[in-house]
Amino acid sequence: MNKNRNISPTLIKRLKIQGYCNLTDYELKELNFGNRFAYILCSIIVFIGVFTINIQLLIAMMIVALLGVSLPYHPFDYIYNHLLRYIMKKPKLPPRSKQIKFACSIATIWLATTIGLFSKGFTIAGYIVGGFLFISHSWY
Repeated sequence: MNKNRNISPTLIKRLKIQGYCNLTDYELKELNFGNRFAYILCSIIVFIGVFTINIQLLIAMMIVALLGVSLPYHPFDYIYNHLLRYIMKKPKLPPRSKQIKFACSIATIWLATTIGLFSKGFTIAGYIVGGFLFISHSWY
Protein backbone atom coordinates (compact mmCIF):
# COMPACT_ATOMS: atom_id res chain seq x y z
CA MET A 1 0.00 0.00 0.00
CA ASN A 2 1.37 3.39 -0.97
CA LYS A 3 1.43 5.62 2.14
CA ASN A 4 1.63 8.75 -0.01
CA ARG A 5 -1.60 7.97 -1.85
CA ASN A 6 -4.19 10.70 -1.48
CA ILE A 7 -7.74 9.94 -0.46
CA SER A 8 -10.43 10.57 -3.02
CA PRO A 9 -12.24 13.90 -3.31
CA THR A 10 -15.51 12.02 -2.67
CA LEU A 11 -14.21 10.68 0.65
CA ILE A 12 -12.94 14.12 1.62
CA LYS A 13 -16.38 15.55 0.85
CA ARG A 14 -18.08 12.85 2.96
CA LEU A 15 -15.73 13.45 5.88
CA LYS A 16 -16.36 17.19 5.74
CA ILE A 17 -20.12 16.56 5.71
CA GLN A 18 -19.60 14.50 8.87
CA GLY A 19 -18.13 17.54 10.57
CA TYR A 20 -14.40 17.17 9.93
CA CYS A 21 -14.28 20.64 8.35
CA ASN A 22 -11.15 22.05 10.02
CA LEU A 23 -8.77 19.27 8.96
CA THR A 24 -6.41 19.25 6.01
CA ASP A 25 -6.58 16.52 3.37
CA TYR A 26 -3.43 14.98 4.89
CA GLU A 27 -4.99 14.94 8.38
CA LEU A 28 -8.13 13.36 6.95
CA LYS A 29 -6.00 10.72 5.26
CA GLU A 30 -4.21 9.97 8.54
CA LEU A 31 -7.55 9.59 10.34
CA ASN A 32 -9.21 7.57 7.58
CA PHE A 33 -8.92 4.09 9.11
CA GLY A 34 -9.52 5.32 12.65
CA ASN A 35 -12.65 7.09 11.51
CA ARG A 36 -13.86 3.91 9.78
CA PHE A 37 -12.87 1.53 12.59
CA ALA A 38 -16.10 1.94 14.59
CA TYR A 39 -18.22 1.51 11.44
CA ILE A 40 -16.33 -1.59 10.37
CA LEU A 41 -16.60 -3.20 13.80
CA CYS A 42 -20.27 -2.23 14.19
CA SER A 43 -21.11 -3.55 10.71
CA ILE A 44 -19.47 -6.90 11.42
CA ILE A 45 -21.18 -7.31 14.79
CA VAL A 46 -24.59 -6.18 13.47
CA PHE A 47 -24.27 -8.61 10.55
CA ILE A 48 -23.53 -11.48 12.93
CA GLY A 49 -26.38 -10.42 15.23
CA VAL A 50 -28.92 -10.19 12.41
CA PHE A 51 -27.72 -13.30 10.58
CA THR A 52 -27.89 -15.44 13.73
CA ILE A 53 -30.92 -13.59 15.20
CA ASN A 54 -28.87 -13.04 18.34
CA ILE A 55 -31.07 -10.68 20.34
CA GLN A 56 -28.48 -10.22 23.11
CA LEU A 57 -25.81 -9.18 20.61
CA LEU A 58 -28.23 -6.77 18.93
CA ILE A 59 -29.15 -5.30 22.33
CA ALA A 60 -25.44 -4.84 23.07
CA MET A 61 -25.01 -3.03 19.75
CA MET A 62 -28.05 -0.87 20.48
CA ILE A 63 -26.38 0.14 23.76
CA VAL A 64 -23.14 0.87 21.88
CA ALA A 65 -25.08 3.07 19.42
CA LEU A 66 -26.83 4.85 22.29
CA LEU A 67 -23.48 5.48 23.97
CA GLY A 68 -22.28 6.85 20.64
CA VAL A 69 -24.93 9.54 21.04
CA SER A 70 -24.15 10.45 24.64
CA LEU A 71 -20.36 10.09 24.88
CA PRO A 72 -17.89 12.48 23.22
CA TYR A 73 -16.43 9.51 21.30
CA HIS A 74 -18.07 6.43 19.87
CA PRO A 75 -17.36 3.52 22.27
CA PHE A 76 -15.17 1.79 19.67
CA ASP A 77 -13.20 5.03 19.20
CA TYR A 78 -11.87 4.50 22.71
CA ILE A 79 -10.38 1.17 21.58
CA TYR A 80 -8.81 2.91 18.60
CA ASN A 81 -7.57 5.95 20.55
CA HIS A 82 -6.15 4.01 23.48
CA LEU A 83 -4.71 0.98 21.68
CA LEU A 84 -4.77 0.75 17.89
CA ARG A 85 -3.52 4.23 17.06
CA TYR A 86 -0.29 3.55 18.98
CA ILE A 87 0.23 0.29 17.11
CA MET A 88 -0.52 1.98 13.77
CA LYS A 89 1.34 5.20 14.66
CA LYS A 90 -1.65 7.38 13.77
CA PRO A 91 -3.11 10.50 15.39
CA LYS A 92 -5.90 10.42 17.95
CA LEU A 93 -9.42 10.70 16.61
CA PRO A 94 -11.24 13.91 17.48
CA PRO A 95 -14.58 13.71 19.31
CA ARG A 96 -17.48 12.68 17.11
CA SER A 97 -19.50 15.39 15.41
CA LYS A 98 -23.21 16.12 15.79
CA GLN A 99 -23.78 14.46 12.43
CA ILE A 100 -22.24 11.18 13.64
CA LYS A 101 -24.17 11.36 16.90
CA PHE A 102 -27.37 11.79 14.89
CA ALA A 103 -26.46 8.72 12.83
CA CYS A 104 -25.94 6.78 16.07
CA SER A 105 -29.38 7.86 17.29
CA ILE A 106 -30.93 6.57 14.06
CA ALA A 107 -28.99 3.31 14.43
CA THR A 108 -30.29 2.97 18.00
CA ILE A 109 -33.90 3.25 16.81
CA TRP A 110 -33.24 0.95 13.85
CA LEU A 111 -31.67 -1.68 16.10
CA ALA A 112 -34.58 -1.42 18.55
CA THR A 113 -36.97 -2.01 15.64
CA THR A 114 -34.98 -5.02 14.45
CA ILE A 115 -34.85 -6.43 17.99
CA GLY A 116 -38.60 -5.91 18.37
CA LEU A 117 -39.37 -7.66 15.11
CA PHE A 118 -37.20 -10.67 15.96
CA SER A 119 -38.58 -10.79 19.51
CA LYS A 120 -42.18 -10.87 18.24
CA GLY A 121 -41.40 -13.67 15.79
CA PHE A 122 -41.43 -11.54 12.64
CA THR A 123 -38.24 -13.17 11.38
CA ILE A 124 -38.47 -12.16 7.72
CA ALA A 125 -39.26 -8.53 8.62
CA GLY A 126 -36.38 -8.61 11.14
CA TYR A 127 -34.01 -9.84 8.45
CA ILE A 128 -35.21 -7.16 6.03
CA VAL A 129 -34.96 -4.26 8.51
CA GLY A 130 -31.69 -5.57 10.00
CA GLY A 131 -30.31 -6.22 6.52
CA PHE A 132 -31.05 -2.67 5.44
CA LEU A 133 -29.38 -1.42 8.63
CA PHE A 134 -26.27 -3.45 7.78
CA ILE A 135 -26.25 -2.23 4.17
CA SER A 136 -26.77 1.42 5.09
CA HIS A 137 -24.20 1.21 7.87
CA SER A 138 -21.50 -0.40 5.80
CA TRP A 139 -21.93 2.00 2.88
CA TYR A 140 -21.05 5.06 4.94
